Amino acid sequence: MSQTIRIIAKNVQVEAELNDSPTVRSIIKILPIEALAQRWGGEIYFSVSVTADPETDSRDILEAGELGYWPPNSAFYIFLGPTPLSHGNEIRAASAVDVIGKMKSDWSGLWDIDSGDKIVVEIT
Repeated sequence: MSQTIRIIAKNVQVEAELNDSPTVRSIIKILPIEALAQRWGGEIYFSVSVTADPETDSRDILEAGELGYWPPNSAFYIFLGPTPLSHGNEIRAASAVDVIGKMKSDWSGLWDIDSGDKIVVEIT
């Protein structure tokens, strides 16, 4: 069973759908999350108080709009576009992430989020 969430930062609100995985079930338990965004190229990420093992389908090449959890740093990731490790237009994470969902509404405004901006993730 999937879960719908809202990501809020600055004047941007984005709806997203989380999948049903062990990692997502752990994340849902700690929602809402309020954190300071960090940027790495086309990634927005922030630490969360969840410890989860890598899922069997973890990967380091993502699609624009996907959400991920990075086990090495217990971080929630929002993938917008290429990162410093990308080749061409691919979206490459530093290492494999668990894909936990996908944004459903217009998320283009998230490109304006800077490191240090407040970000909130809540259940809708």
